[in-house]
Amino acid sequence: MNIDCEQCTAAPLACGDCVVSVLLGLPGSVGSSSAVIADEHVAAMAVLAQSGLIPPLRLITGGALTPNSGAKRRAG
Repeated sequence: MNIDCEQCTAAPLACGDCVVSVLLGLPGSVGSSSAVIADEHVAAMAVLAQSGLIPPLRLITGGALTPNSGAKRRAG
C-alpha cells in the first residue's frame, strides 16, 4: 500500500489520531510525505483497529469526507 499524506483529503483535520502519523510523523515534518507499507503490516493494522487498539486507517484520496466506517472504539 502506498500512502501519501500530501494527497489525503482528510488532512489536516484527521492527522492527530491517524495511525500513519505514528509511522511517518505528522505531515510537514522531515521525511513524512509518503511511504510504502507492506500488505502484511496493513493487515496487522486492520486487526489492531478492529480490536480498538489503534484508530482505523483513514486515508481518503479524492471525493468528499465521509463519516468514519471503521471499528467503533470505546473510550474510558
